[in-house]
Amino acid sequence: MITRAEYCVIACAEAWRDSGEVLASPMGLVPSLGARLAKRTFSPDLLLTDGEALLVGLDGRPEGWLPYRRHLTMVTGGRRHVMMGASQIDRYGNQNISCIGDWERPARQLLGVRGAPVNTLNNPVSYWIPRHSPRVFVERVDMVSGVGYDHAVGPYHRLPRVVTDLAVLDFATPDHRMRLASVHPGVTVDEVRAATGFDLATDGEVPYTREPTAEELRLIREVVDPGGLRDREVPPR
Repeated sequence: MITRAEYCVIACAEAWRDSGEVLASPMGLVPSLGARLAKRTFSPDLLLTDGEALLVGLDGRPEGWLPYRRHLTMVTGGRRHVMMGASQIDRYGNQNISCIGDWERPARQLLGVRGAPVNTLNNPVSYWIPRHSPRVFVERVDMVSGVGYDHAVGPYHRLPRVVTDLAVLDFATPDHRMRLASVHPGVTVDEVRAATGFDLATDGEVPYTREPTAEELRLIREVVDPGGLRDREVPPR
């Protein structure tokens, strides 16, 4: 039986399909598993890092040095694909990780904008949201940290996909509004709509997220995440 977490891993991996020699910057457990799976299968040229200054191979061993200057060059030239989280995200992909509530007197302080503006304007950015809810998918974010399509400028801005514990979403609509691309098996379109604070675009019948192949499933369970940490982030249902 394929678990919900395994569908999430494969959906994250698909963000880097056929990317070529691009630096993957996954933030979070499931995106990291997805990037490692992608490199082992359909994106062998993908570059992975240790999160500091080294490029690493499939076994986690150093394969190269990525000095900060070179890293910044990749960040500003579209040669990096980040998968970030979001405390809030709206229909055009504006992301908030800074504060909840009015800027002058926020109800909750979060991480701050950090690298979100530079990431979203200078290289592709996808999102991983482990708990799909109306508190995250909002009509309007309280502060724009990551830049969405209605505020975008620059040639490298692109938001390929949003993966959640319920579905895969993208912006493949004429006005770049968020679209429901697929639902994970066991999830209905109505469930996703009820968990979203704005109207989602759809294009005909919404398909299911693709299943991992037998080899991909073996890699997830035996090589990429033999300890089953994925089930802690997305519990079996």
